[in-house]
Order: sequence, then structure tokens, then C-alpha cells
Amino acid sequence: MDASIKKQLEKTACKIRMGVIEGVYNAKSGHPGGSLSICDVLTYLYFAKLNVDPKNPKMPERDRVVLSKGHCAPALYSALAERGFFDANELKSLRHIGAMLQGHPDMKGTPGVDMSTGSLGQGISAACGMALGGKFSSAPYKVYAILGDGEIEEGQVWEAAMFAAHNKLDNLVAIVDNNGLQIDGKITDVCSPMPITDKFEAFGWHIITMNAHDFDDIERAFDEAEKINGKPIMIVQTSTKGKGVSFMENQVSWHGSAPNAEQYAQAMDELKKTLESLEG
Repeated sequence: MDASIKKQLEKTACKIRMGVIEGVYNAKSGHPGGSLSICDVLTYLYFAKLNVDPKNPKMPERDRVVLSKGHCAPALYSALAERGFFDANELKSLRHIGAMLQGHPDMKGTPGVDMSTGSLGQGISAACGMALGGKFSSAPYKVYAILGDGEIEEGQVWEAAMFAAHNKLDNLVAIVDNNGLQIDGKITDVCSPMPITDKFEAFGWHIITMNAHDFDDIERAFDEAEKINGKPIMIVQTSTKGKGVSFMENQVSWHGSAPNAEQYAQAMDELKKTLESLEG
């Protein structure tokens, strides 16, 4: 990847992380940990990959993104705001009654949201339906679905995995965010889905692994995904829960906790310093 493009993506990802913190702080609730771990892949998708138009968010030929782990909506909202789908000031009203940005994505109320999600396991099923619809209509779009590693403990995920392989949905690219933590602790302690790669491969998927926080590696993974025919693609990204905020990194307590005023100030200060270093 060109160094200047990489730096711009890194700056954008930092701004998206700031939007995550802004949102959950003002909501006094939310899920910062798993939101922060997917900011880089969302940055790559919305700023380097997807065929989308913020001025025409429902254009039929657009690529689709389904946030199957819908509780990490703060990251999706921040990415959409940064991409220009709506004003970034909306982030401050996250989870407020009557606000546009609710606790989980709402395709009817938020520009740029392609599927309402929240009940874990259902998003990937919807993504399969979208991809199959694209096959039936010979549409050019691709469907990208983001799952949590705790989420794939849901049986419905494996029904969808079997369906996708059976129907040869090579226009479907799923990403498992493997940060190793879920609400009750380490995924390996709660109900281990390991080995993730081997299981999806056994279900008939093409497997790619990547470092979730390295844009060179992210680009390599998505370039490989473009070359696959006849199989759905699963990218398993190794990530850090709470990435970018020192006291949130790898701490399960930040799965579903909002920062107080002091913690908000510290988090934003850290991210601002990261941004300044990238701009220097």
C-alpha cells in the first residue's frame, strides 16, 4: 500500500475511534471495546473498498455492509458519519430516546445502514440472503458481514455458514473479529469456538487471516478475497479489544461500559495525540 494512503487511513481510523468514544460517553452506555477493535476494517471498507454513495445511500448497485455484531454500532455510526452519510454531531445523541442513532443499527432510520441487527447470529443470515439475491439478479454488489468471535457461538451462524457454502456465495465476504473477549470473559473460557479457521473451512468457506490493525495486511486480505470463485470468503482478523485507548485494551470490563468524564478525557487525549503524531 502506498505510504501516503496508509497514513490517511490510519488518521481516519483514529477519528472513527474518537467518534466511538464520543458516542458511548454521551450515551452513558454502549459497547466501546468491540467497537474499537473493528475501526480499522470499517475504515478500509468505507474509505478504500466499497462502492457506496453517501448522497444516494440506497442505490441498488451499492455494496452492502451487515454489522452482525450489532451492539458495536458506535463504530459503524462513526464510520458512516466520517464518510459523510450524516452529520457527526449525531454521534452525541447515541442511544437517546427519539434520536436517529439507536443502540443497535436500524436500516429504516439511519442512512447507510443496510440491515437492522442486534440479536446475535441473525446478521450473517441476512447477509446470506442479500448475497443470494445478488446472485439471482446478477447484481454487481458484494456483501460484507462483520461478526464477533463470541457471536459465532450461536448455532444460527453455522446454519448460515452451511447455507452460504451450499449456494456458492462468492459475493459474500464475512469477517470474524477475533479479539478473544466477550461479555462474560475470554471466549476460550465461555464456550470456545476455536479453531475458528478450521471450522469455517470444514463448512466449505475460503479462509483468509489478517492483522486487524495493519492496513497493508488488511489490503492483502481483501485483495485475496476478490480472486475467490465458487466459495464464500471468511476473513478471520486478529484484533485487540479496546484498540487505541490504553486502559480499555484487552479489558473485558469495557465490553459494555461507558467511560465517565475523567476516562472520557483520558481516552480522547490519547486518541488526539495519536492523530497528531500521524499528522506530524
